Amino acid sequence: MRDPAFVAYAINTLLLTLNLTVLWVLSGAKRGGSKTVMNPEDANTVAKGATVVDVDPPEVARVLRAHTNALVNIVPFLFLALVFVMLGPSGGEAWILLSVFTGFRYLHSIAYVGGRQPFRTIFFVGGLLTQVAVMVEIVRALLTSPAGPG
Repeated sequence: MRDPAFVAYAINTLLLTLNLTVLWVLSGAKRGGSKTVMNPEDANTVAKGATVVDVDPPEVARVLRAHTNALVNIVPFLFLALVFVMLGPSGGEAWILLSVFTGFRYLHSIAYVGGRQPFRTIFFVGGLLTQVAVMVEIVRALLTSPAGPG
C-alpha cells in the first residue's frame, strides 16, 4: 500500500518488533553470560555446564522484565494503531503519533535495561500518553464518521 499512514504503521511495526527482538536476544546473552538456565535439559544440550536455577540472576531478570514490559505495551498499541490507520488519518498525523510511541518505547527499554530512573518512568508515561492520544483519535474518528453514532 502507498497510503502514507499505512507506511508509517508498517515501519513503526517493524521498529517495535525489532525492539522486542533485541530485548529477547539480550536476555539470552545475559543468561549465557551468567551461565545459568531454568530448564534442566538446557544444561545438558544448548548450555552445557550451565547451572540450573529456580530464580533468574538479577541481570537476566532485569532484561526479562524489560522485555515483558515492552511486550505488554507494544502489542495493544499495534492493534490500536492499526484501527487508527484504518480510519484514515493524515499521513503526518500517523507518522507523528506512531513514531513518538516507538521512540518512547526504545528510550524506555534502554532506561529499563540500564536501571535509569526517573527516565524509565518518564519514557513509560510518554508512551502511555501517546497510546491514549491514539485512542482519543479513534473515538473522535468514529464519532465524526457518517456511519458513527448520532
